[in-house]
Amino acid sequence: MPSIPPLPSFRGQGRAHSPLPRIPVPTARAVVDCAVYVDGRRLPGHFSHADAMTEVSNRGTGFVWVGLHDPDEYQMADIAKTFDLHPLAVEDVVHAHQRPKLERYDDTLFLVLRTVSYVPHEIHSISEIVETGDIMVFTGPNFAVTVRHGEHTGLAGVRKELECQPEQLVYGPGAVLHAVADHVVDSYVEVAQSVENDIDEMEEEIFTPRSRVAVESIYQLKREVVELRRAVNPLGTALEALGRNTGMPLPKEVRRYMRDVADHHVAVAERINDFDEALSALITAALAKVGVQQNTDMRKISAWVAIAAVPTMIAGIYGMNFEHMPELKQVWGYPAVLLLITAICTGLYVNFHRNNWL
Repeated sequence: MPSIPPLPSFRGQGRAHSPLPRIPVPTARAVVDCAVYVDGRRLPGHFSHADAMTEVSNRGTGFVWVGLHDPDEYQMADIAKTFDLHPLAVEDVVHAHQRPKLERYDDTLFLVLRTVSYVPHEIHSISEIVETGDIMVFTGPNFAVTVRHGEHTGLAGVRKELECQPEQLVYGPGAVLHAVADHVVDSYVEVAQSVENDIDEMEEEIFTPRSRVAVESIYQLKREVVELRRAVNPLGTALEALGRNTGMPLPKEVRRYMRDVADHHVAVAERINDFDEALSALITAALAKVGVQQNTDMRKISAWVAIAAVPTMIAGIYGMNFEHMPELKQVWGYPAVLLLITAICTGLYVNFHRNNWL
């Protein structure tokens, strides 16, 4: 039999829809500030990153400082092309959330710093306490590129303060690297102080008699301290290398300042480690206090059960269906039993209260 040709499909031709081309955002959108510095002074005028690099190349002196905020891969590719940045470092910048580290690519240094910010909160709220971000710094012979991810720990104040100190800016891009690292470590100190205040408040509340113990809040703060430690502690290796390694492409004076920053970092890192130990002790104390409160409640319940057992027992005996029972036919029998019950219960109450059971 002849074959029947297949019917045409009602679903159309099934044409593949190609994704819409991505419209690149100009690099200028990610640039917070761009300036040329010669002999520690900022040159007047506005520069794009390419024009600034051309200006420095023509002068043969000075350096460029470009500040970026949350650049995408296309914007970073443009920056990398201008300043000849290594692709691996550029990839780290785009993806962000990197572990603090220091890498060297020939004469270019790449420093990753984790930024932290304290989030105000109620002492018993289960919420975020420490917010983290990233700052990446590239330094070369005649440029410094700072990249910030997150909405805190801005660098505008650092730039303004550094521009008021031309004696520091004469050291070139290394001065920018030191200023940024010092600013980040100072923010660690401020956050550590705020967290310490929370720990002190929790400690005071736990050891206050008849206070409510919220173990969940302590666990929440302990988790945030762990996150803070992960952001702060790994930076110590990088700062130590910048301050102690004489092979780094940094002026000698900048290395001295970096050693001071490293010392401050060691102090705050040890302080954060102490927080973890203090919170572990607070958790132990809180659980012990909960156990004591439970024992106290059980003693009170047991005491009231013992008092209630007396009238229950006597009423149960006299409720039995017998005729020949003591004082059953006497007129004073009922008041005497009530008086006996009251006397026994009062005696038990006084005894339990004297022994702090009630």
